[in-house]
Amino acid sequence: MFQRFTVKVINERLKEKRKFIQVLSGPRQAGKTTIARQIIQSIHIPSHYASADEPTLKNTIWIEQQWETARSRIKEAQCAVLIMDEVQKITHWSETVKKLWDEDTRNNCDLYVIILGSTPLLLQKGLTESLAGRFEINPVTHWSYSEMHEAFGWNVDQYIFYGGYPGSAELISDYTRWSQYVKEALIETTIARDLIVITRIDKPALFRKLFELGCLYSGKILSYQKILGQLQDAGNTTTLAHYLQLLEGVGLLMGLFKYAGERVRQRGSSPKLQVLNTALT
Repeated sequence: MFQRFTVKVINERLKEKRKFIQVLSGPRQAGKTTIARQIIQSIHIPSHYASADEPTLKNTIWIEQQWETARSRIKEAQCAVLIMDEVQKITHWSETVKKLWDEDTRNNCDLYVIILGSTPLLLQKGLTESLAGRFEINPVTHWSYSEMHEAFGWNVDQYIFYGGYPGSAELISDYTRWSQYVKEALIETTIARDLIVITRIDKPALFRKLFELGCLYSGKILSYQKILGQLQDAGNTTTLAHYLQLLEGVGLLMGLFKYAGERVRQRGSSPKLQVLNTALT
């Protein structure tokens, strides 16, 4: 089975003395959960995996329960690994993780912790506010051409057209099915579960239209005023810039600004809209 380089990186860090929480951060369907499973299979250390991707019935007590379960595995060996998926969706998660991590540090408890997250903006907020100096971020990006070629035998044309989503690779023989998968399992899930539910978006219709426009005009330079004219919605350029930042944070769409020596001139230029995975076009 194909393994991304991140698997090797984390395996090496699990051989080191416990020092940092390892954070795997990246967009949905980039393979974070698969990486976690491959790590579990390749190490000879007791482990416990838990997911908070459905956070409605989960709170900080749930985090403590998963932590205790992982601690109990240390009795079987000298150390253990706890992997928590999408834990950033739980309110006050970072304070709880900090408390438990520091407890283990004081008690010389060798519990390694790996956190997976598909909402980098929300994850980063918790890390910087409560866990400063206690973590290392390992970006899990969209798959490159070389990875899709090695894993699925794709050529350049296939990669340009279908993009770097490994989960959709087996569906490309049926374009309608592939397209439906990208729309429902990737785009809608990311917008509905990772952004609108968690982040305050005052104009969700404008937000969705901006994303659709960005996909249509990917690779082209558009001023914010022209974008507002295309969207025919009440809004301002500050709102659009903020929404574009959110879309970049979840690995969907970004605005590239002209190069300039002065940052003020750079930020004042009109952005070139660019999808971060060509499957979105």
